[in-house]
Amino acid sequence: MVSRADRSPFSEWWWTVDRRLLAGFITLMIGGIVLSLAGSPAVAERFGFDSYHFIHRHLIFFLPALAVLIATSFLTPKQARRASLVLLIISLILMLAVLVVGTEINGSRRWISIMGLSIQPSEFVKPAFVVIVAWLFAENARRPDIPGNLFALILLGIVVALLIAEPDFGQTMLVAIAWGALFFMAGVSWLWIALLGLVAIGGVVAAYMMLPHVAGRVDRFLSPQSGDTFQIDKAIESILQGGWLGRGPGEGTVKRILPDAHTDFIFAVAAEEFGVIVCIGLVIVFMLVVIRGLSGAIRQEESFTRLAAAGLVVLFGIQTVINMAVNLNLMPAKGMTLPFISYGGSSMIAVAFGMGLVLALTRRRPQTIRRLPRTTVPQPVPDPA
Repeated sequence: MVSRADRSPFSEWWWTVDRRLLAGFITLMIGGIVLSLAGSPAVAERFGFDSYHFIHRHLIFFLPALAVLIATSFLTPKQARRASLVLLIISLILMLAVLVVGTEINGSRRWISIMGLSIQPSEFVKPAFVVIVAWLFAENARRPDIPGNLFALILLGIVVALLIAEPDFGQTMLVAIAWGALFFMAGVSWLWIALLGLVAIGGVVAAYMMLPHVAGRVDRFLSPQSGDTFQIDKAIESILQGGWLGRGPGEGTVKRILPDAHTDFIFAVAAEEFGVIVCIGLVIVFMLVVIRGLSGAIRQEESFTRLAAAGLVVLFGIQTVINMAVNLNLMPAKGMTLPFISYGGSSMIAVAFGMGLVLALTRRRPQTIRRLPRTTVPQPVPDPA
């Protein structure tokens, strides 16, 4: 037990960090290991790897992700902003490099190999982008002479352009939603919100008209007979096969032919082997984490910390909803991982960085007491003798 009288950095961190939120993140990370055991062996065998290839790699990524989560939660708001700015610059440079020397997989260039490691820079852009945009909005409100809103809009354009060039429409939509949520929380007028909403709708229509892969996914969602829906069909079949209680650990059969069972469709694998009951429990854990994170953000007095923490939680929650909705065929396929659960080193470490920032920004800090100026108490004048 850590004593409150202990003034070491760890003790101060322990008594100021949101331990329930931390426990929620670690619970999800451990759940990811369990579900990796269920979903990845069949995929590894199809690729000609050892059955536990992806499990071993998931465990290898788990330790750095946990370290990043804990280390980031020690940062002050100023350090969090600076770290995010550095990460954003590096990630944007790597996204430019991806377009030139990146590895092409299924028609998209999203990964770059550095020292033998395959890195997806767009994953690291997301949390850094949210923090810097929150700072720009906060500065615009604090100092109207600084065009923070304009800089935030320009930054959104840069990130969206790079994502579309890969192409990665799913991440584009996620980043745009997070930016819109921050824009709304920053307290801008409804006129601006309406105008940007129209621009967003126009962007979606333009993407459908100009990007064949986007049009194909939307068409297959609206009219399954118009194209190949094998992966979605098998995901739904996995969920139905599992029923309420599941077929049991290792007993799933549909997962063996589900192409992305260890990444985008891990939720369907969880339903087949552990049942809908466990999936509902997983949803509840995600829901509690989001609610706890947002309530911690609301309590922050400074505009930057409030916006940044809320924006990061919104990013986390929207990504979760998109992944689960795709698994349930409630929206077109997006190629989006389930935070902390799906296999993927870049995704796990980037999410750990973002949620570590949430822990850092929502830590309890001593309130600054404003001291009133001393007033001179008039001394009584002695009566003349």
